[in-house]
Amino acid sequence: MIDKESSASLVLASASPRRLDLLRQIGIEPASIDPADIDETPQRNELPDKLAIRLAREKLDAVLHRHTGRWVLSADTVVACGRRILPKPENEKDARRSLLLLSGRRHRVVGGICIATPMLEIYNRLVTTSVTFKRLHANEVEDYIACGEWQGKAGGYAVQGKAAQFVKSINGSYSNIVGLPLFETCGMLQGLGFVDFDNTKQMTEGGRE
Repeated sequence: MIDKESSASLVLASASPRRLDLLRQIGIEPASIDPADIDETPQRNELPDKLAIRLAREKLDAVLHRHTGRWVLSADTVVACGRRILPKPENEKDARRSLLLLSGRRHRVVGGICIATPMLEIYNRLVTTSVTFKRLHANEVEDYIACGEWQGKAGGYAVQGKAAQFVKSINGSYSNIVGLPLFETCGMLQGLGFVDFDNTKQMTEGGRE
C-alpha cells in the first residue's frame, strides 16, 4: 500500500507541455518536472517500436537517480510510415517533407511509457495508434507550414491544433497522438498502486515542490 504523500510524489521526466496538460486533464499534478536531456537520434536500422521504448527508458534512467523514493514517469512519441521514422522537423523543409509523406496515407504514432516505483521497480508499455490523413493540397501544406505549429512536434504536426483538419480517421488512443496515452498510463499507475482513481483528491494533495 502506497501512502498519500508517496502517491502524490510523481516526477514527470519530460519538458513537453502537452504531457503535463494531459496529466492535469485527469487530475494528476506532478510534484516536479525534471526534463531528461538525451540524444533522441534513432540507431541504425532501429524500428519505431524499439525506438519509442528505448527513448522512454533512457529518459527515465537520466533522472531517476535524482528522485530517490519517488515515482517517475517518462514517455516518448514516435511517428512512423511503415519502417520509416519521422523525427521532429528542424526547419520548414523537413516539416514540408513530413506532411507530403503523410498526405493521403495511413501512419502510426507509437507511444512508449516507462514508470519507476519508489522501490525502483521499472515497468514499460508500448501503445500504437493508426492515423489516416486526407490528401493534402499544396496550399494546405504551405498554410500549415506558415502557422509554425509543426515546430517541436514528432511527424511535423499537432493533432490537437490546426492539423486536426487533415485527420480522416483514428484507430486507437487519441491522447497517444498528443503525447501520452492516458488510458494505458492510468492503467499502469492504478495497477502499481500509485493512486486511487475513485478519489482524485489524493492525486493533488501533498508532495508538491
